[in-house]
Amino acid sequence: MNAEFVVTQTPLKLFNTLTRNKEPLVTLEPGRVSLYTCGPTVYDFAHIGNFRTYVFEDILRRTLQLFGYRVFQVMNITDVDDKTIKGAIKHGVTLKQYTERFEKAFFADLKELHIQPAESYPAATDYIPQMIEMIQKLIDRGVAYAGRDGSVYFAISKFPKYGCLSHLKLDELQVGASERIVADEYDKDNVSDFVLWKGYDAERDGQIYWESPWGKGRPGWHLECSVMAMSLLGDTLDIHCGGVDNMFPHHENEIAQSEACSGKPFVKVWLHSEHLVVDNKKMSKSLGNFYTLRDLLNRGFSGLQVRYLLMQTHYKTKLNFTFQGLEAAKGSLNRLNDFVKRLHGIQGTSSSGQSEAILQRAFVNFTEALADDLNISAALAAVFDMVREINGLADQNALSEADAKRVLSLVERFNGVLGVIDMTPEEPEVPQEILEALEARTQARASRNWAKADELRDFITNQGYVIEDTASGPVVKKI
Repeated sequence: MNAEFVVTQTPLKLFNTLTRNKEPLVTLEPGRVSLYTCGPTVYDFAHIGNFRTYVFEDILRRTLQLFGYRVFQVMNITDVDDKTIKGAIKHGVTLKQYTERFEKAFFADLKELHIQPAESYPAATDYIPQMIEMIQKLIDRGVAYAGRDGSVYFAISKFPKYGCLSHLKLDELQVGASERIVADEYDKDNVSDFVLWKGYDAERDGQIYWESPWGKGRPGWHLECSVMAMSLLGDTLDIHCGGVDNMFPHHENEIAQSEACSGKPFVKVWLHSEHLVVDNKKMSKSLGNFYTLRDLLNRGFSGLQVRYLLMQTHYKTKLNFTFQGLEAAKGSLNRLNDFVKRLHGIQGTSSSGQSEAILQRAFVNFTEALADDLNISAALAAVFDMVREINGLADQNALSEADAKRVLSLVERFNGVLGVIDMTPEEPEVPQEILEALEARTQARASRNWAKADELRDFITNQGYVIEDTASGPVVKKI
């Protein structure tokens, strides 16, 4: 299928944070990409700022596939850190009991947003032995040391390349082995030796700890990603992604500990997505502008409408979320879906012969835009230019059924990257249990029982359906 629409010439170029240059992608193994994407810390529901990054990473993954690469993606699940431990103790449950709810919700949200599943979702707690082993190697190599507090630290003075990713001028910041950072997260003003193994504190950690050669405790957040990435993808990765807020200290620390352990470059290409703001302000619960995907679904928007909004701005540009923008995304998506429905209804035999040139031009413009560091705005422009021109032919009855099928074939190719268009000519019959769950969710929302509404939505999503709100009320469609 779509054999005539194959990328042949355009090289894929990506902006590498490490070199600050746009570079042609050259992978370790021809035709295969090893991709590591920083996943969620499952202490709460993921918010739309998180999903801005996850949608960008999905567009990257789909673009790599468009260009003929086989992708092996690893996305970690951080189920042990300061926040998850604090949450488990507060609620009087085990760490797994606390994180399991949010982990399940995260995967339901991924389905709602049509984000392709990664090949592997390692949980940090499943890799504790490997983390202890890596810490011991770093101690043996003289780049890590045990502190009197029962923690083990990485000595950044022993790694001359420290700061290579974030390009910080370390000599202008406070640095020194006497200054140590035990917290998982900190800002660029705290450039100090960071924790690899966090010593146990009964008041802080309750009964959540692991045994190690250095006493009870748990691994540092930064170390977790290095171990999971290297265990599953090898010492050197093709691409590592994440939000710009993870560049320092998280990714900087990953490079230091990984390369100090293996003696090899950790990552060839680093990609970072910019922040999402709401009405030009930082998203914050205190400002009342903090939204999870569930919040938007409960306001009547669909996952695909949210996906369209999150993906339509270039990943290196700050995204300003507004409800007006979400309404505009809804309109754009309706236009694409209406176009597909129109194509399915064309049965004529008359053809002007003009569609071929339109399709070839659209495909070239679409692929060249994505090849230019995932220029999604230009790629979408190519799609809508094609929609306008093909609609013009259809208005003139100059589009045959065969022409329409070729257009649909190309739209399907585009949608392999975009992941937002409904390609089905008509909706299949929905099972009764799904309809009953939809009705129960409607009633739960009317009574403002948001927890029940979320539970029913997750059930519907896990059965392979997505909820869309229409003028006549909510409906479900097969994903």
